[in-house]
Amino acid sequence: MVEGTPGRPLTMLGVGVIRTPAEAEIGQRLLLIEQGLEQWFDTHQPELVAVERVFAQHNVSTVMGTAQASAVAMLCATRRGIPVTLHTPSEVKAAVSGNGRADKAQVTAMVTRLLRLAEPPKPADAADALALAICHIWRGTAHNRIAAAVAGQAASKPVSNPRIREYRR
Repeated sequence: MVEGTPGRPLTMLGVGVIRTPAEAEIGQRLLLIEQGLEQWFDTHQPELVAVERVFAQHNVSTVMGTAQASAVAMLCATRRGIPVTLHTPSEVKAAVSGNGRADKAQVTAMVTRLLRLAEPPKPADAADALALAICHIWRGTAHNRIAAAVAGQAASKPVSNPRIREYRR
């Protein structure tokens, strides 16, 4: 969890990684992820959950596992009424390092610096989670304001297409 606003110093409120036994069946692993997330949400009560958007890789089994875990996170948050937002890995890397192709070491170094941590978060997945939170604070809030403004503008605009006007009568 990261707290902050664009243009202000960020603060790490907490970080954790849910690990499951590799030899466990997928259903059991997803259940353990759900239980870990529910406990995290009970303890930290986040206002928003940012999830890494799954993208196609060469290793289909890795993509499937990541997608399933992401779905559990989205479900847990949505069940509680917590908004969920998605960011691509390159978007996260670009937000924290300025380079959408940054490697894990660069992302970890920037997360450590941006959060003013004494040492890099461990394990590497913790740094990735913090990078995702930072990305959302810096980019997601701007995207949300733009989307809200566009939606408000569209709702207040008169319909210019006469056929659409006819259907709305």
